[in-house]
Amino acid sequence: MNQQNTTQLLFPARHFSVLLSSTPRGARLARMLAVEWMRDHEVPYRVAETATHVVAELAANAATHGRVAGRSFRLGLLAQGEGLRIEVTDTRGEDLPRVQHPAPDGDSGRGLLLVEALADRWGVETGPSPRKTVWAEIDLPQP
Repeated sequence: MNQQNTTQLLFPARHFSVLLSSTPRGARLARMLAVEWMRDHEVPYRVAETATHVVAELAANAATHGRVAGRSFRLGLLAQGEGLRIEVTDTRGEDLPRVQHPAPDGDSGRGLLLVEALADRWGVETGPSPRKTVWAEIDLPQP
C-alpha cells in the first residue's frame, strides 16, 4: 500500500517579504507580487484595490528616490487581525519622505498625497542604518 504523509497548515502564512531591484521594473514587480499575494490570501477587494495603489506608489518612490546603485528595496506585506500593513524598505535612510504640494501642472510629487488619502495610517521608521521603512496600514472592513 502506498501511503503519503501530508502536512496541512491550519493557519496559512500571512506575511510576505521580497527583495526587488531598485528599478522601474522592480517597482512594477512589487505591485504584481502584491496583487497575487492578496488574491491568494483572500484580502477583500476594496482593501486589495487600495493596497495595490499604495504598493505602486511606495515601490516607485523606493526605486526613484531611495535608489542606491547595487542595492535593492524590500516589499513586505502583513495581514494582521484588523488590517493590512505594507512596508517598503530602502537604503537611503538619510532621505526621509515628506508630503509635497506640487504645482497643479507638475508631472510628479503626488505619490505621498495619494498614500495619505488612501491609507488609514502611514509613516516612516529609520534604521538600522542606512535603511528606512515607509509603511502604510489599511483597515479591513468590520462585519
